[in-house]
This record gives sequence, C-alpha cells and structure tokens, in this order.
Amino acid sequence: MVSLKINILIFYLIFLISLIFVSLIIIVSSLFLSTFQVQYIGKAWILAVLKLLKILCGIGWNIKGIENIPNTPFVIASNHQSPWESFFLQTLFIPTSSIMKKEILMIPFFGWAIARLKPISINRKMKIESLKKVIEMGGARIQDGYAILIFPEGTRKKPEDGIGKFGNSCGLLASNEAVPIVPICHNSGKYWLNKSFNKKPGEINIVIGKPIYGNNPKELTEKAHQWIKENYSKIN
Repeated sequence: MVSLKINILIFYLIFLISLIFVSLIIIVSSLFLSTFQVQYIGKAWILAVLKLLKILCGIGWNIKGIENIPNTPFVIASNHQSPWESFFLQTLFIPTSSIMKKEILMIPFFGWAIARLKPISINRKMKIESLKKVIEMGGARIQDGYAILIFPEGTRKKPEDGIGKFGNSCGLLASNEAVPIVPICHNSGKYWLNKSFNKKPGEINIVIGKPIYGNNPKELTEKAHQWIKENYSKIN
C-alpha cells in the first residue's frame, strides 16, 4: 500500500511536469502547424501518460469494438466518471473537438494549450445558450471533419450510481448534421478515483458500440443512453 502511494505520487509529479512541457509545445507548434497535426502531439502525450499510469499504478485498459469507430465525422457519446476518459477518448479519432466547461481554458498552461485544439467551451449555468453553441459550433466542426466528444450526463458520476440522465445535445447535433452517434461505456471511475489522490490497480473496460443513425434527436439520444446503460451493467 505504501509503495502504491509512492508510485501514485511519482505519477502525478511526472504527469504535471510533462503536462506543462507538452502544453508549451502545443501552444508554440499551433502557430505553424495545423490543428490536425497539433492534436497528434496531444495524442502521443496522452497515450504515454496512460502507459505510465499502468506501469506505476497498475491501471490498464481493455477496449472492445474499436472497429466501430467510423472514418468520417461522428458524435461520441460516453458516460463520465473520471479524468481518464476525458484524455483517452480524444485519441480515438483525429481531429476531435471536446465539449467542456469554459473554466478549463483558464487553467495556466493546460487550459491555454487545450484552447489551441479547438474545443467547444460552454457555461453550464446558461443551458439554453450552451446548447445553441454546441449545435452551431459542433455543426461547423463536423463540417470541417471533426468528431465531437460529448459527455451527455454533464457531470461525473460515481461508478456505483450507474448511468445518469442524458442531455439531448448529442441527438440534436447528430441528427442536424446527419452523422451517427457512437456510444461508448466504461468503468474508469473504479480505478482512477474522481477528486481523489488515490488510485486502485485494475483494468478499465471500454466498450464501443456500433454507430447509431437517425433523424429524431430524442430517439437518437435515448438509443445511445439505453445502449450505454445495458453495456455498463455487463462490465461491472
């Protein structure tokens, strides 16, 4: 137990130092490289950090359904439990634009770098305005070849609480742009504990579903929600 805590401390030290370093690289390189190229820099760093997490803290991952990731733009709808999926899911398709709260972009170095990757920042207190922004900017990103990463639950949930209620932004965006929703479920919160220094060794299970097509926003959202609920119960 003591050795694990030491390893967790080492992980966080390397994580934070490398985060500042890669953030500076992204900020500078974004001045002369495309967003596509800069996101590959971010992807390489994310995968390196997650491999370090596995080596030091014993948290690995097993992914099923990777063949369901389309080659063309789509909407990713995933449950939300920890920082782990916020990082990992951005590596599945390049380029990806993530929906995130605007406060993240104010974090020194990290937030400044994220801003260069073309996320869609929202104010959670202004729900109607945020939804309009997601639909408008998300649509523009999809037209430019991006996948859109959405956590429809809005906030992180405890693993034992299951899958929360979904907002309708994923269904609206997918139907408006005539692209599919790719549902993803995982149990990352069992191992990368949210708002906690501690980590629990184990293997995170990620399941990627087949693309869901449709032109009815509510039906699309409900299908994604139901699929994630059903598969979440199978991986726990």
